[in-house]
Amino acid sequence: MIRIMKWLILFLFLLTLAARLWLRRLNLAHLARYGHEVPAGFQGVIDAPLLARTSDYTQANSRVGLVETLFGSLLLALFLFGGPLAWYDRWISSLTDSFIVQGVLFALGLMLFQALLDVPFSIYRTFVLEERFQFNASTPRLWMTDLLKSLGIGSLLLALLAAGSLALVQASPSGWWLWVWLFFAVITLLLMYLSPVLIEPLFFKFQPLLNEQLAERVKTVMASAGLQVERVQQVDASRRSKHSNAYFTGIGRVKRIVLFDTLLEQMDDDEIIGVLAHEAGHWKLGHIWKRLLTMELVSLAICWLAWRLLAWGGLPDLFGLEPISFAGQVLLLGFLASLAGFPLTPISSALSRRHEWQADHFAVDLTGQAGPLARALAKLCRENLSNLHPHPLFAWFYYSHPPVVTRVARLSAAESERR
Repeated sequence: MIRIMKWLILFLFLLTLAARLWLRRLNLAHLARYGHEVPAGFQGVIDAPLLARTSDYTQANSRVGLVETLFGSLLLALFLFGGPLAWYDRWISSLTDSFIVQGVLFALGLMLFQALLDVPFSIYRTFVLEERFQFNASTPRLWMTDLLKSLGIGSLLLALLAAGSLALVQASPSGWWLWVWLFFAVITLLLMYLSPVLIEPLFFKFQPLLNEQLAERVKTVMASAGLQVERVQQVDASRRSKHSNAYFTGIGRVKRIVLFDTLLEQMDDDEIIGVLAHEAGHWKLGHIWKRLLTMELVSLAICWLAWRLLAWGGLPDLFGLEPISFAGQVLLLGFLASLAGFPLTPISSALSRRHEWQADHFAVDLTGQAGPLARALAKLCRENLSNLHPHPLFAWFYYSHPPVVTRVARLSAAESERR
């Protein structure tokens, strides 16, 4: 029976991998069939040569993603089912008798190994693929500096989280699930407060928006939505990439708006206001706290289920393994959770798309016009070479935002109704 369970889990893993690859192939085939057609609402913004370049970019990205997925999946299967996990677990256990130190070393070792595996793909994406399509602005020195900073910050946070969680497990064997959940919830909130002022400035240079007229207009529009904006800033994203974006940071009553300098170059003031009005909609309609609350409730259920399964003690048997450490069993649980979560992806995507539609409607009501946001979305697609022809099934399964062609069509219809 144990051997059957091991092969059943491996089969489910391979089935999930096959489904992911099939969806990717379906999406690319749809792009090959319709990628030459300029969608309604995009005339004058995107032409045939740009569509061809967009298709090339999507295909190139997908090929790299395919290789990365296959490589990572093969290594993961070998690690879990081929014996290296048991060896790694014994090696970590031989280094120390401390329950907490063992867990921290276990987690850090895997994180650093994963980071090393990602390096070739990151180099290729940055200095070959992104360079070919004229997006890359980074240098080898800047790339290496970012990598070292990310590893340092990631290692510190992982060590603190692992040590804190394992200390709670050790202190309360019969009720750690609640305390670990509470610990992670507090850390999540702290990072939402601290990341904008402690972590993000380590990678980007922030400064007040140079266009003072636009900054005042942004504050006025946000105030009309009932949002107090402490600062409107721009960031030197163009040092690394030509891709564009804008976002809100901070929680509570005081918010901060950050605009990529690339976005400021690509859009006029009305379009920027449209994008920010959409983001304001997420705050005003409670999408941020609703997502956070949902995430915490799911995390609570996962912590409870993990506590029950780890207390059961039969997880290693399911994988055909001898008894392994607590940290090793948590890894097995994470793997099983990823398999169980894959079929639920469309539910999460659908809820997110619903919030995006609501934020679009909010932006139109707030600004009194839909045209600027529609033009902004079209420009974002043009400048970022976004796929305008995703397969409906692929978009239904994965897309957290509605397909941009559909969004622009709805916004254009709303603009016509207002005239």
